[in-house]
Amino acid sequence: MNSINDLLNQKADDLFMNTDDIVTDNMNTVNDDNTTDVKEEPKTEEPVDWQALKTTIYQIKDQLDSVLRLINKNLPTSNKNTGDKIVLDSGEAIIEGVFNGEKMVGPDGKEYSIPPNYASKSKLVEGDIMKLTITKNGSFIFKQIGPIARKQIVGELVANADETWAVLANGKTYKVLTASITFYKGQSGNEVAILLPEEGESDWAAVDNVIKK
Repeated sequence: MNSINDLLNQKADDLFMNTDDIVTDNMNTVNDDNTTDVKEEPKTEEPVDWQALKTTIYQIKDQLDSVLRLINKNLPTSNKNTGDKIVLDSGEAIIEGVFNGEKMVGPDGKEYSIPPNYASKSKLVEGDIMKLTITKNGSFIFKQIGPIARKQIVGELVANADETWAVLANGKTYKVLTASITFYKGQSGNEVAILLPEEGESDWAAVDNVIKK
């Protein structure tokens, strides 16, 4: 910043240092043969207030300095990228991953458990891009940052022997979060509106609603 200021100051001084010495040519010039050449009468122009112009340029420079200070003040702090995660100067770690229907899978293949209530309420779909913030005290904060395109279909709710739930739709069985069925108070045989990735196959579905008979 200091070098920029010094350069601007120097350029401004160079521009105006000789303005007081500017003089106009004489109206007439005398040749060596004592003959006089009459020059055309110059047009009258408004005199330039060099001091005012110089002051204006310095004011612009001061305004630019203020803008630069504001930008520098709001720049994010430097981060340390360790490949699989970004460690902030605050001590927090940021990890991005993909929701697999139940957990978030990080770039290194490590799985991070997402609270079922959050996944259910947010209606996360297999393939959604997630961001995990690990605070200095070890708390996990998940956020959906890249939802994939979805489609909705209707199927039948099925209770499994291990007390988990599934939805049978279009000849395929999709796993669903127990927290979603508990929230909607679903019962075996209910119709369920589920969300699936618009493209590709998935093993899990997000429960959009339970249609009770």
